[in-house]
Amino acid sequence: MPQEGRRRAVIEGVEPQIDGGRYPAKRVIGDRVRVEADVFGDGHDEPSCALLWRHESEDTWHEEPMEFVGNDRWRADFHLEQLGRYHFTVSGWLDHFKTWRHDLEKRVDAGQEIDVDLRIGAAMVEDAAERARAGGVKDDAGALSELAALLADSSVSQDERAARALGPVLQELMSNWPDREFAERYEPELTIEVDRKRARFSSWYEMFPRSASAEPGEHGTFRDCEDRLPYIAEMGFDVVYFPPIHPIGRVHRKGKNNATVAAEGDVGSPWAIGSSEGGHKAVHPDLGTLEDFRRLVERAKEFDIEIALDIAFQAAPDHPYVEEHPEWFKERPDGTIQYAENPPKKYEDIYPFDFETDNWQALWEELESVVRHWCEQGVRVFRVDNPHTKPFAMWEWLIASIKEDYPEAIFLSEAFTRPKVMQRLAKLGFSQSYTYFAWRNTKWELSEYLRELTHTEQVEFMRPNFWPNTPDILTEFLQTGKRSAFMMRVALAATMTANYGIYGPAFELMEHVPRHPGSEEYLDSEKYQLRDWDLDAAHSLKDYIARLNRIRKANPALQQNRHTAFHRAENDWVLAFSKRTRDRDNVILTVANLDPDHKQAAMLDLDLAELGLAPDKAFQVHDLIDDARYVWQGHRNYVELDPHVSPVHVFRIGQKLRSERDFDYYT
Repeated sequence: MPQEGRRRAVIEGVEPQIDGGRYPAKRVIGDRVRVEADVFGDGHDEPSCALLWRHESEDTWHEEPMEFVGNDRWRADFHLEQLGRYHFTVSGWLDHFKTWRHDLEKRVDAGQEIDVDLRIGAAMVEDAAERARAGGVKDDAGALSELAALLADSSVSQDERAARALGPVLQELMSNWPDREFAERYEPELTIEVDRKRARFSSWYEMFPRSASAEPGEHGTFRDCEDRLPYIAEMGFDVVYFPPIHPIGRVHRKGKNNATVAAEGDVGSPWAIGSSEGGHKAVHPDLGTLEDFRRLVERAKEFDIEIALDIAFQAAPDHPYVEEHPEWFKERPDGTIQYAENPPKKYEDIYPFDFETDNWQALWEELESVVRHWCEQGVRVFRVDNPHTKPFAMWEWLIASIKEDYPEAIFLSEAFTRPKVMQRLAKLGFSQSYTYFAWRNTKWELSEYLRELTHTEQVEFMRPNFWPNTPDILTEFLQTGKRSAFMMRVALAATMTANYGIYGPAFELMEHVPRHPGSEEYLDSEKYQLRDWDLDAAHSLKDYIARLNRIRKANPALQQNRHTAFHRAENDWVLAFSKRTRDRDNVILTVANLDPDHKQAAMLDLDLAELGLAPDKAFQVHDLIDDARYVWQGHRNYVELDPHVSPVHVFRIGQKLRSERDFDYYT
């Protein structure tokens, strides 16, 4: 038998929820969360329901009545005012007073006798008065008792009693003190993870600090990175991501272009972490000191830039961990330690941790302390290297542990792996995720991928971060070296999602030569050697990128992913999509020529309702790339894009244009 069989309300389909409440949905501070649920019951009694929520730091629940939408669907919103987790649920009950009131309206309209019905209602009102008295609200209790007495008083005309029974005063009082003795409550409680706004909207710039020196051939320092900050700020980036800044192993160090034997003077890969000079909590001595690094972090704040660090949980053969904790690594039958492999690739300079070690708890605690150490140095943004090759459970625990003390921390998952694995990492706590964007080139591929990220459940937990290139990824599309290809890819990355990034200066200088045909690795890659960059080169895309970032910062529509729509373009080389704010006060339409070689034109078939436009009114479109303005009308409009001039339009949609009819003197 059920514990209480008189609970007759049914609550289903509560949203948002991820995997039955196993994981939190994601929002940022300042958002309003819309909660919807199906609430109904047996018979003809009308249900009522309320949204309940509280921040994890609170013991008291807040409450908001839910509004009926239709077909047993209800909704209500609540505001997110603090970082951390919010808990929420839905309470539902069969509302006997609301049912009685609705039936009374019908009886009055039919002219039926209602004295008994009014006395039934009076009893319910008096019960509500008792609840108000128990709640310590004497004014409500008194008002309810007066109304109960009136409804039960047969000496008062039925018309007057009915008017008071159906009036707004009683309705409001009864909604304040409903009978919830048999209320049902949705289980399990659901959660919302609230991050700061940069988790949802950010522009990343990856650079190797060791290549930041103004002197050719010299190893860069943190002081050199300070000098680079104005250049990055002028381009409009707000996160600067460094590959690992730790001492680099000397044993099995890789040479230029990933040579298995390093020559004298080769600097090795930053991802081969650790040497006699220290491990994950140390900085490479050629970069400077911890004090220099902390100074850089503070200096970056002056430009509204955050320094993001790479978290790569692996060790060079001469990392102190190898000698101090050999049990954290896997030993082969010949007595050697297993180095990292992704056949046919071999990483002889890297030892992966053995997460099935009997000493796994100590390993987890040490790795958590690494992240905590860098938080103590002022870092709040982390890019995590290959998280899919480490236990899911560890990440869930580690991220939650860090966020207890640093709720503003942001973690970017670098997991180019299978979709379900990427999604699991996003669910369990990663704030942002790398994606497959780099390899999506055709109109169909881009449309379907963006639709998947913005029109499915993924929008609730996965924040995509689009990168057209990384130190590991020089796509075949970019290997053509065409300026139009680089312009098109960065414009798409910057407008399709709210988070995006580039690896520079390689990107803005259009570095495009692979190590060998068929490879996605750069020739003379910074991963293995110092590089000198001509930041003032005439062919640089820095000004174009700066314009894109200014557009992003000026238009809230581009700072979120929820309101994305696709518009038909009658040419498979032309892609059109829009993003808007919730109230449509900012609407951006991006139209891209996906052909880097030829001019393409198309008739657009716009979804005017999505754009907030009337079919019979002219409206202005302002191209934020070249500042051109056009007047369009209706859903069909012509576009033409020359990739050698600008492969992308980024239109801000204006309101209808005013005519002489809009002014007083017309009449």
